Amino acid sequence: MLRRKSIGVRVGSTVIGGDAPVVVQSMTNTDTTDEVATAIQVAQLARAGSELVRITVNTAEAASAVASIRSRLDDMGCHVPLIGDFHFNGHKLLTAYPACARALAKYRINPGNVGHGKKRDEQFATLIETACLYDKPVPDWC
Repeated sequence: MLRRKSIGVRVGSTVIGGDAPVVVQSMTNTDTTDEVATAIQVAQLARAGSELVRITVNTAEAASAVASIRSRLDDMGCHVPLIGDFHFNGHKLLTAYPACARALAKYRINPGNVGHGKKRDEQFATLIETACLYDKPVPDWC
């Protein structure tokens, strides 16, 4: 299969893009605020072969649960990278909840969910500044 050229990026212990093999990514369907259910589902997905797992981070309550979810996974011996799937308020959540920003291995942002015009530029800049602060990749738009 022909792959378009890209630069590899480390997400936790997994490399995506570049010459790295294609990886399996899944997303939970739990309410992220339910820390136990989300951690259990992430672990189940990892055991089933998912190499990256996305969780929705769309509210303050979800953002405040992320560090605990990561801790629960680590206690279970499940070290799969967690990707925060952000919606319209990711720039606010990442700055207001630094433990969330640190616990995630990657921030996933849909460009249509960042804002419009000057507001979009400011919100996107905040997301990228936070990613730089915590050395987190933001490599894709999908």
